[in-house]
Amino acid sequence: MHPNVDRVVAAAREAGLEIAVQRFPEGTRTAADAARAVGCEVGQIVKSLVFVADETPIVTLVSGANRVDLDRLAAAAGAGAVRKADGDEARAATGFPIGGVPPFGHTGAVTVLVDDDLMAHATLWAAAGLPDAVFAIAPDDLLRISGGRRADLAEGS
Repeated sequence: MHPNVDRVVAAAREAGLEIAVQRFPEGTRTAADAARAVGCEVGQIVKSLVFVADETPIVTLVSGANRVDLDRLAAAAGAGAVRKADGDEARAATGFPIGGVPPFGHTGAVTVLVDDDLMAHATLWAAAGLPDAVFAIAPDDLLRISGGRRADLAEGS
């Protein structure tokens, strides 16, 4: 396996969960691509998005069917200003490239916020460190292993 995938699998195992990573050569970079590849609803895809809140990186885990409301994110993070991280900032904060950022296994400590809408699904699919690698996970395990805090982050919810 690729070192990025190994790191995600090891982080899950360390938390007591075995995950089965699936690779899709056609890619799973977008939520729609991932849903088509695994055969699920777009809402079951976990988008791991990196933002900068008052100059501090933060990872949001959001349903593939939703967009992040920046005002809600700022409030949940207790920040005055929030912006999307660029590729270099995302990699520096997590150790992973945009499109492959997993919900856990990051190279450093980073705050993780989990959108409430993800908790409505029995099974979720998240990136496993590369743009073509995903794994299935239950919402409660996602919350526990990511160390995330639930928040209402979706636009229009």
